[in-house]
Amino acid sequence: MSERFDLMVIGGGPAGYLAAERASREGMRVILFEKRALGGVCLNEGCIPSKALLNSAKLYEHALHSAQYGVHCGEVRLDQQAVTVRRGRVVRTLVNGVKAKLRAAGVTVVMQEAKLDGRDGDCLRVTAGGEVYLGKRLLIASGSTAIVPPIPGVRENLGGFVLTNREVLELTEIPNRLIVVGGGVIGLEMAAYYAMAGAKVTVVEMLDHIAGATDREISTLLQRELEKRGAEFLLKHKCLSVEDGAAVVEAPDGKATRIEADKLLLSIGRRADFAGLGLETLGVEVQKTGIITDAMGRTNVPGVYAAGDVNGHHMLAHTAYREAEVAVNAMLGKPDSMRYYANPSVIYTCPEIASVGRTEEEAREKGIDYEVRKLSMRYSGRFVAENEGADGLCKVLIHRKKRTIIGVHMIGAYCGEIIWGAAEMIEMQLRVEDARQIIFPHPTVSEIIREALWLFDD
Repeated sequence: MSERFDLMVIGGGPAGYLAAERASREGMRVILFEKRALGGVCLNEGCIPSKALLNSAKLYEHALHSAQYGVHCGEVRLDQQAVTVRRGRVVRTLVNGVKAKLRAAGVTVVMQEAKLDGRDGDCLRVTAGGEVYLGKRLLIASGSTAIVPPIPGVRENLGGFVLTNREVLELTEIPNRLIVVGGGVIGLEMAAYYAMAGAKVTVVEMLDHIAGATDREISTLLQRELEKRGAEFLLKHKCLSVEDGAAVVEAPDGKATRIEADKLLLSIGRRADFAGLGLETLGVEVQKTGIITDAMGRTNVPGVYAAGDVNGHHMLAHTAYREAEVAVNAMLGKPDSMRYYANPSVIYTCPEIASVGRTEEEAREKGIDYEVRKLSMRYSGRFVAENEGADGLCKVLIHRKKRTIIGVHMIGAYCGEIIWGAAEMIEMQLRVEDARQIIFPHPTVSEIIREALWLFDD
């Protein structure tokens, strides 16, 4: 007889492992299926390993310019092989942490690819590794996969000259020349790392700006900072074809240019990964962007939920965590729902970009009557003390009539660590007057938000 569970989870990434742990601690009997590695793409091939690399690049850059701070170093070099070894060690440590957390919570983990197989009476049916499992509820958290566009030559050179986010993290040598196709989050972070490490980086982006939906003024400042580090940006350019050692790109005027390089990174986005999962056996509704869910993570099929990248809402690990919590609460009958309007995002380049809420472009498009104030990061004492010659920007948007904070966008060191405070202000719908009463620790870079709020008229 097949084992029966209260909850079956497909996918061991942020949404999957957190939901499994939470549900198990609430008394459910939980089983989790993961076909590759616990922690998912974020921990193994994305968020964490890329931060390990970027930290090495920042230390390298700081060492090169340490004389500005009265510290004189001898020979400074970046050992890419050692950087890669450390990246692997960081990932293994955190993966083991996820394993320990699930084990402590009493979750059954099956390291096999799982597929839906309809129903067995009142239970949902899943097959994995030749075994059949039954459960009252199912959470689909199968994540996303890198988009591989139908550009001639891409698939033929994939894993060699052409890299995805997975392979670029495995490089043990810094390429002399790197082409990055796509100016989104992953592309920019890797462009920043390899430019700081000494590579000649060329970013090819079809849009007239980088960083997607990021506030345009902020993304322009980032582009300038990366150009200072030697990166080149070909905006409004299209990659026509790829061959081993080169790419052909088309300029806005239609002129085609051949660009030679040692490696090419594909970074044009990700798509929800649910192909071959067997959703049709249950009749789960999907759309192009992902599995369709409501604000509580429920699909159209009773007892079946989806969270994380697979639903296509916001492909961010922290969003996945919250979606998992909401889905588990829905299973338990606890009132809860997703609210995406205060969802922060960070691009971990050097300098960092951090954003939450409405951008100016978005506010204008939606007809929101807003005011905006901007303040240089150099108004922060700690920023000046620790970032010789650097600058940044804090930009705050408020609703003109309601005086509520609706958007905060920053570029500069530490931004990723302080944006949560702005997210809380927006989540709580604080007015300027309310937020001004918050006591910020001094000296911290976070004070820049408070200072910017005082630029608005009473």
